Amino acid sequence: MKRILWMAMAAASFAAAQSPYLGDVRQLTRGGQNAEAYWSPDGKRLIFQSTRPPYGCDQIFIMNADGSDQHLVSTGKGRTTCGYFMGDNRHIVYASTHLAADACPTPPDLSKGYVWGVFPGYDIFLATDAGKIERRLTDAPGYDAEATVNWKTGTIIFTSLASGDLDLWSMRPDGSAKKQLTRDAGYDGGGVLSRDGKKLVWRAHRPKTPDDVARYKELLSRNLVVPMKMELMVGDADGSHARAITDFGCASFAPTFTPDGRRILFASNKHDCDSRHFELYLINVDGTGLEQVTHTGGFTSFPEFSPDGRTLVFCSDLNATEHYEFNIFTARWQDRK
Repeated sequence: MKRILWMAMAAASFAAAQSPYLGDVRQLTRGGQNAEAYWSPDGKRLIFQSTRPPYGCDQIFIMNADGSDQHLVSTGKGRTTCGYFMGDNRHIVYASTHLAADACPTPPDLSKGYVWGVFPGYDIFLATDAGKIERRLTDAPGYDAEATVNWKTGTIIFTSLASGDLDLWSMRPDGSAKKQLTRDAGYDGGGVLSRDGKKLVWRAHRPKTPDDVARYKELLSRNLVVPMKMELMVGDADGSHARAITDFGCASFAPTFTPDGRRILFASNKHDCDSRHFELYLINVDGTGLEQVTHTGGFTSFPEFSPDGRTLVFCSDLNATEHYEFNIFTARWQDRK
């Protein structure tokens, strides 16, 4: 009965947010910090990262698509991020700092502004969906994380500091054939390929003035980045023909292609720039047709469409009862085009 009431409250709250794109909203997690949930190829499971007792920082979990059977699949050591299923439905990739130390890395000092830690201990690992690590896929000094997988081509897209800057790279499922895709100064991250493997979308911070460049490099030397000025980029799968499709001067990230590859769903605070209030937006791949999808009034992000395109998974602080509580939701996608 409690679960039914909880799900009904979630649906009612989202109905109040007046999103014609979303129906039958369901809350899958409750409590803690849960984010970056991504589908398995068969659409029956989700992999996500969560900070919950007894863990002091994010670990990787898998659950069924209805939220049941939530269980740990990372080592429980260090800090993890960005889990993703491989195309065989039996393996996963994720980034972890567990080889650098058993303890969680020290979080950034936010007293001088909001920054993200790009912890140098992060490397990307291939594991079974039961959690057995089979291969370390990256070993370059510094940050290697943010892996996503294109199931059609098998290509893994990730962010690495191997070049001395935070660039997008690609590699094969066994970690071979690593190729640098971006080269412009600044942070390139969160890269996702379209379903046909032909197009790439990502977030980027491009420092424009000499002072901006100096500030970016100084922070990067301390393994930090400022995430509040990021635009969306679209290019070919190899990073060529890259172009910005947003110019908001705010923070836009977590992009994902719609199943038909014609539009991009992403999170942004463009309606309340420099705040932590993020909503979901749709935009055409050429940068036209911007449309706000959610109106939750808080933080809503990390969307991804199910393999059949019928269901959206996302993270939100909707219905949160504690500060910095984020949960995983699913909703029926009601495309109007």
